[in-house]
Amino acid sequence: MSGRGEDTRVVLPDGPGPALVEGPVEFVLPDGSIRRSERPVVALCLCRRSKLYPFCDTSHRRHGRPDRDADGRDGSR
Repeated sequence: MSGRGEDTRVVLPDGPGPALVEGPVEFVLPDGSIRRSERPVVALCLCRRSKLYPFCDTSHRRHGRPDRDADGRDGSR
């Protein structure tokens, strides 16, 4: 894709679920450990419920997000 450097990744926020990032990616956790994925698109967990954190395991679907309505919009609008 033109106009981006070799190390640039695109983040695709998609409503209340995970952030989609073009892979492969390395994710550095607060303890310094590194998680790597070679997938072409990686879903990063934003709710921190995933057992595979930082990668999404769809745990957000089972629990819902009280700050969002059925359309995925912020309830304060």
